[in-house]
Amino acid sequence: MTTKIAISLPDEQVASIRHAVDQGRAQSVSGFIAAAVARAEREDSLAELLDDLDRELGPVEADDLAWADEALGLK
Repeated sequence: MTTKIAISLPDEQVASIRHAVDQGRAQSVSGFIAAAVARAEREDSLAELLDDLDRELGPVEADDLAWADEALGLK
């Protein structure tokens, strides 16, 4: 099921979305917005998972973060 709604966005964002549609990076304005909402939902779910892990296991130690950065070639 799909529900039609009205939203207000700054002119610059509307222009950016329409440009993305014109370039074929989105099928429609609605499709662009739906993809952005889906991305935000995934990010929220990931943030909740990370919060749960922090509560269960404690925060990640600085030396573990440094090791991961080096292993990933970020440092």
